Amino acid sequence: MNNKVVLILFAILFNTFFCWGQIKLPKLISDGVVLQRDTNVKIWGWASPNEEIEISFKEDKYNTHADAFGNWQFVLLPQKAGGPFSMELTGTNKISVNNILFGDVWICSGQSNMELTMDRLKDKYPKVIENSENSNIRQFLVPDKYSFTKAYQDVESGSWKQANPENLLNFSGVAYFFAKDLFEKYGVPIGLVNAALGGSPVESWMSEDALKKFPESFNELQKFKDSTYIAAIEKSDKTRQAEWYAQLNNTDSGFKNDSEWFLGKTDDSSWEEMVVPGFWSNTTLGDVNGAVWFRKHITIPQHMIGKEAKLWLGRIVDQDHVYVNGEFVGTTGYQYPPRKYAVGNQLLKSGDNTITVRVINEQGKGGFILDKPYFLAVGKDTIDLQGKWKYKLGVIMKPLRGPTFVRWKPSGLYNKMISPLLNYNIKGAIWYQGESNAGHPDLYFDTFPAMINNWRADWQLGNFPFIYVQLANYMAETDQPTESNWAKLRQAQLQTLKLPNTGMAVITDLGEWNDIHPLNKEDVGKRLAQEAYRLAYGESKVKLCPIPEKSQFENKKVKITFRYADLGLKTKDGRALRYFEISKDGKTFHKAKAKISGDKVIVWNENISNPIAIRYAWADNPQKANLVSNNDLPVSPFEILK
Repeated sequence: MNNKVVLILFAILFNTFFCWGQIKLPKLISDGVVLQRDTNVKIWGWASPNEEIEISFKEDKYNTHADAFGNWQFVLLPQKAGGPFSMELTGTNKISVNNILFGDVWICSGQSNMELTMDRLKDKYPKVIENSENSNIRQFLVPDKYSFTKAYQDVESGSWKQANPENLLNFSGVAYFFAKDLFEKYGVPIGLVNAALGGSPVESWMSEDALKKFPESFNELQKFKDSTYIAAIEKSDKTRQAEWYAQLNNTDSGFKNDSEWFLGKTDDSSWEEMVVPGFWSNTTLGDVNGAVWFRKHITIPQHMIGKEAKLWLGRIVDQDHVYVNGEFVGTTGYQYPPRKYAVGNQLLKSGDNTITVRVINEQGKGGFILDKPYFLAVGKDTIDLQGKWKYKLGVIMKPLRGPTFVRWKPSGLYNKMISPLLNYNIKGAIWYQGESNAGHPDLYFDTFPAMINNWRADWQLGNFPFIYVQLANYMAETDQPTESNWAKLRQAQLQTLKLPNTGMAVITDLGEWNDIHPLNKEDVGKRLAQEAYRLAYGESKVKLCPIPEKSQFENKKVKITFRYADLGLKTKDGRALRYFEISKDGKTFHKAKAKISGDKVIVWNENISNPIAIRYAWADNPQKANLVSNNDLPVSPFEILK
């Protein structure tokens, strides 16, 4: 063995020993951490096997040692809310954790509506962000990572950030408004552990053991333990997408023969016209996929020249590339984010200006989402961009099959985003999810409560408060109730309240028909906080959304009594109750009449005797359902069977 090899091996052994010998804390237990008040708090980490560790906190000293595998922990006695404090840990090395607060810690999880940041909401809540400085509200953002092979003990990265105008842009909007409400009421530091990922189904947040009750998901997990299987899928997806876009870009007429259609000099006099917002399926193009170019000529007055502008283009399906007077100003790669593009102060000119949008649609309908903002703004001056636009087909493509979202597969997120948190003492959890399970709502009646039980069992903190958001109203309104997967999933969420210490925020009045990510996150956070008052803080006088508690089927009529309707019920518009249905067989439902009697509602249909089922607000978007509490909170949609 030559000297070079010996030196390399020595270096490896030295570094391995040195790293192993260092006492180490999980990334959660770091500067700025919020620890749970008024309870024994577990502090844990890693070191050399059997290493002695001394912990200094306030005036107290604690001693512990690592086990044979290098794991160690100790329990800090209950502490009152307050801080900041420091903690020092000494072994073969020394670690200090500074700026520690004791308060209430909440896990914030789910999919995109929990993940949605204050940055996406900055135009709706500018003053909230401007006045957000508060060292007592902090967030730890768990990185979006997954694993199918094992449950991890630590997250890959992350640090605690306190609320201020800069940091707040990365806070979950729902979680921040929830924390803000709690802090304003109780004055106790609030720690938010943000572990959410857009598009994730509930099965991705469940452990392998919990999935054994669900064979389809359990078997899928076994497949994704094979890294070669994943690699083959990802390679196929990547190749398919690359080939599709290469063909699209190479054959798009807007880029051919030196006639680049985004240039200001392009002659669009022969282009057809289409009203924006709208979809090109309503034009002579029909349901084509590929690239379609749009151009709009606008006249800019002199006083708007030489200033920075903002271009709002609502939402576009699926992808867009935007040019102003031939200069590229921005792109968005998928349909959900709002289009807001900065236009430099040298781009606009007095007189005629051209906005060009190349829209790429991979599958389904392509175009501009209705009822969204479309305008150019310079300061307070705006130019409306709705109306007729010129358009021309760039290229027709076959639909592009979407990718396999590996990170959403069963147990993946649990293993890398939840498992590392399980030693951490918490007050409770808030959850906003369900949209990705709406395709198969029947399963959610079992998987969602199973996930809650899974978390509670693994955290070993008993039935900690678990508060969740019911699905919002979404998609096109209907004049009357109809069969709906979203309604059925809301019913699954309603029935999950049978689990102890659970609460639900009803938000069927806060959604947007054309956006799966409604922007009103303030009221969502406040409604979650009201449930927290009840479940976590023992309050009795709280404003909660009424839910059906019991029912009486009597001849032609059904009487429903509601919980959380102590102050009575009313209609939000002062008109007769709407969106009630009744059935004599539980399959075919008919429109029903209904009237309020205190905290009860009586439902009937003169032509139906001996009904066995009723429904309320049973639709994707029950916007016109009008039963509310006297606090103006919506009653949960429901189905009741005799």
